[in-house]
Amino acid sequence: MVLLIHHNISPQSRKIRLMMSEKKMLFVLKEEEPWNISPNIKKLNPSGELPIFIFDGNIISGNYAITEYLEEAYPEPRLLLGDAKQRAEIRRLTDWFDNKFYDEVYKYIVVEKVYKRFRDGLSPDSRTLKAGLNNLKFHLEYIDWLAERNNYLCGQEFSLADLTAAAHLSVIDYLGDISWEDYKNAKLWYSKIKSRPSFKEILKDTIKGIFPAKHYTNLDF
Repeated sequence: MVLLIHHNISPQSRKIRLMMSEKKMLFVLKEEEPWNISPNIKKLNPSGELPIFIFDGNIISGNYAITEYLEEAYPEPRLLLGDAKQRAEIRRLTDWFDNKFYDEVYKYIVVEKVYKRFRDGLSPDSRTLKAGLNNLKFHLEYIDWLAERNNYLCGQEFSLADLTAAAHLSVIDYLGDISWEDYKNAKLWYSKIKSRPSFKEILKDTIKGIFPAKHYTNLDF
């Protein structure tokens, strides 16, 4: 049995959960607050970051290490697919969301709205939120452009890039900060992704004291 130490607003954790669900794996979740990491977590992963993947006494930490392990150990269905060029593009977009989107959007919106509330007991800074929402527009325009040209972000087939992007967007969408009507192609693409069976449990996630946007669990918006 696989144990994944995670938190439901960690987009990297959501991505790994989605990957395991797509690959029909059995796993157990253990929640850890990312704003209040326990000493035991740092023993498992010195960086103190989530998620942490544990199986048969083995520990894999690091978002990319877990991703690559799952793709090698559980090859069906392939999420890094196609030829070398296509796999490079999938990795590029995966990195885009796990790093660029995370730094430019997640840290400005989710950290302000959620982390500061539970970690510091503080309200979000309006200037920081505004900057994050402006950054979000740029990313949504890019997703909209990609979705206009293909069925999925990296072409005609569903891939790790779609899972990663949707994992990040789902946290922002929970908080109600995406104006989907302004991005028709991105909206259609996201609707396809969150309609997949692997997304079912993600849409059940809740944040204590913060209610999701009304459309959050609506597969057709």
